[in-house]
Amino acid sequence: MSRCLFALLLAMSVTAAEAQDQKVAKKKSAPQEPQIPATAKEVSYGPHARNVLDFWKADGDGPRPLLVYIHGGGWVGGDKGGSTARFKPYLDKSISCAAINYRLTPDNPLPAPVHDAARAIQFLRSKAAEWNIDTNHIALTGGSAGACTSMWLLYHDDLADANATDPVLKQSTRVCAAAVTAGQTSIDPKVIEPWLGPNVLKHRMINMAVGEQTIEGALENYEKHKALYLEFSAYNHVDKNDPPLYMTYGGDMTLPSKDAGHGIHHPVYGVKLKEKADAAGAECHLEIPKTAKSEKFANAQEFLLAKLLAK
Repeated sequence: MSRCLFALLLAMSVTAAEAQDQKVAKKKSAPQEPQIPATAKEVSYGPHARNVLDFWKADGDGPRPLLVYIHGGGWVGGDKGGSTARFKPYLDKSISCAAINYRLTPDNPLPAPVHDAARAIQFLRSKAAEWNIDTNHIALTGGSAGACTSMWLLYHDDLADANATDPVLKQSTRVCAAAVTAGQTSIDPKVIEPWLGPNVLKHRMINMAVGEQTIEGALENYEKHKALYLEFSAYNHVDKNDPPLYMTYGGDMTLPSKDAGHGIHHPVYGVKLKEKADAAGAECHLEIPKTAKSEKFANAQEFLLAKLLAK
């Protein structure tokens, strides 16, 4: 095969799902507000090169609440960078902010990306005195895979290990709230295909999460990976004692899902989780244009401000 033909085929191999990931993970091109310089940049929170975070310290009396941004990209790509304008409404209210990177699949399959995020929360708590953080008011936000991770942390039992030799691991992973966009509430192929149809399994997030190059391999080896699929699906961890959640999705409720990108970000993920949270008695808000709306909050920002600034 000629180099030119190979290059053409390679370019054509970019899938619609990947393009959708880019839309979810990044804002559309628009005039950018000036970047807000980080107080601390590229701070290492763990041993891997991608275990780094940026921190914006807010002014204010006493320890300040903290909003942590976890980027999307299917756990296979993405970065904490981009416009810092997302943080301005919170910094203006004296809420500190952080953005984290984490290891990526398939080279670093689950639990790596999610446990990295958990360690980042523990690290931030360990910096509470130095960075003036109110450890009772730490909330999460993110889209797509960042939303998936955020919801897992919100609903999962505390990972703090009182017997750890690493002082960071002694810190709590619990947060007070999360507001997420287009998140996967389950990554279990045996669950989401009945919810959404076969196209959702065409998205590489599902197989690469467990280190499989193809969905065929993931399904063939399902029993081997089943424990990971069950563990890292937030849907399986909901109970009445969980902190509040606000989910936002696009408005296309078409079923079965139309393609991989539509399937992996489908509003039905939110519908299913809200049904379970409501049954358990956990506070959960769902926003889907023309389909669902929170009765208490106008949008995710209003929700986060209320939870982070609560007395």
